[in-house]
Amino acid sequence: MCRNIRPLNNFEPPASRDEVTAAALQYVRKVAGTTKPSQANEAAFHEAVREIAHITQHLLDELVTTAPPKNREVEAAKARARAQARYA
Repeated sequence: MCRNIRPLNNFEPPASRDEVTAAALQYVRKVAGTTKPSQANEAAFHEAVREIAHITQHLLDELVTTAPPKNREVEAAKARARAQARYA
């Protein structure tokens, strides 16, 4: 799957609408095989992004976990450390 799609569940504060839409956009780009649709496909492309973002938000709202919420700054620092080790 696309490496640019980040986990969105169990964060404090919860994932924003912009984060959900960005993940949906990355997914649709991956499936469509293009970052910018042609004019003929633009409406279908944007409709898919809207629908997937809506369904993703619904999923995030319904998921239940007993784990404590993750801190965004801590998770970002872990990701930076992994990237530094990988690309050093």
